[in-house]
Amino acid sequence: MKRALINSLIFIVAIFVGANVNMALINIGPTIISMPKGFDLTTEKGLIAAMPFMEAKHFIFPFLAHAFGTFIAVLIVTILMKERSNFYSFFVAGLFFFGGAYMVSVLPAPIWFNVLDLVVAYFPMMFLAKWLVAKRRKIN
Repeated sequence: MKRALINSLIFIVAIFVGANVNMALINIGPTIISMPKGFDLTTEKGLIAAMPFMEAKHFIFPFLAHAFGTFIAVLIVTILMKERSNFYSFFVAGLFFFGGAYMVSVLPAPIWFNVLDLVVAYFPMMFLAKWLVAKRRKIN
């Protein structure tokens, strides 16, 4: 029972940290790559209106946000959990993936971005995080 509670807390913390990494990168993006002028990108309606005016460079930070948010959350789970980390890692990546799939269904982003995002940003980042932790554990 104690282990299940600890794993649940680790899972919650991992999701929280991963989501905050995601949002931090989403918020930092427009300060580095200027967005199309004349749109309120803080609302869903404004974002949808600006989408046709966005170039490939405008999708760099959303992709990085999805990839690194997932990566960090899975890294936390993989490092901190003593048991069942594979299950929780897939669960974390799955939650982030379904969040991304929801955004794909809501925002009219280009198809190339939607495919890249859903194929590369979630489960491959999970495998990368798990591989890096396994490699580090073998070295030490």
